[in-house]
Amino acid sequence: MNDPLNDAALDQLFREARTYNGFHDKPVTTTQLHAIWDLMKMGPTSANMLPARMIWCHSPEAKNRLAAHASPGNQEKIKTVPAAVIIGMDQDFHTHLPELFPHDDAKSWFEGDAEGRKTHAMRNSSLQGGYFILAARALGLDTGPMSGFDNDAVDREFFIGQPSVKSNFISTLGYGDRSTIFDRSPRPEFSKFNVII
Repeated sequence: MNDPLNDAALDQLFREARTYNGFHDKPVTTTQLHAIWDLMKMGPTSANMLPARMIWCHSPEAKNRLAAHASPGNQEKIKTVPAAVIIGMDQDFHTHLPELFPHDDAKSWFEGDAEGRKTHAMRNSSLQGGYFILAARALGLDTGPMSGFDNDAVDREFFIGQPSVKSNFISTLGYGDRSTIFDRSPRPEFSKFNVII
């Protein structure tokens, strides 16, 4: 049984954490990128399918390539950030299940069901995207997740020779500049969107 996290940790992960539009000119290291993955991979996915496929745009050239496929309002955000990441999803994730879920013949559950795999890949890669955000925050970094980009163009540019991998969303990553955020939007009380039965 675990003890609840203290208020400082909850603030860092949720209450004071924000989505950033700009970042300080402080580098993010490849060691930090590895550390994010090593945390986020521990989050649960169905049958441990882990469908997320991450492209970490760390070099200026890679960020410029990604920015070229973003909406005008997102291009400069991507070009000037210390790092950006494409959270993709492998719709043929089931081919890895003999290794990732050795307890049963989980691969057979998904063979012959391409449409079902798309749903599972989207749902579980989105979960992993949430784990990415929390892992980055836990390690003292900030994120700017976004969906304003041309998915098909990003797929052609970055997932070359991987037709089963599609982009889900992208995120900027670094040390957030608080001058670039808006006032926090409303977060409703429990009773507005929740029912206990």
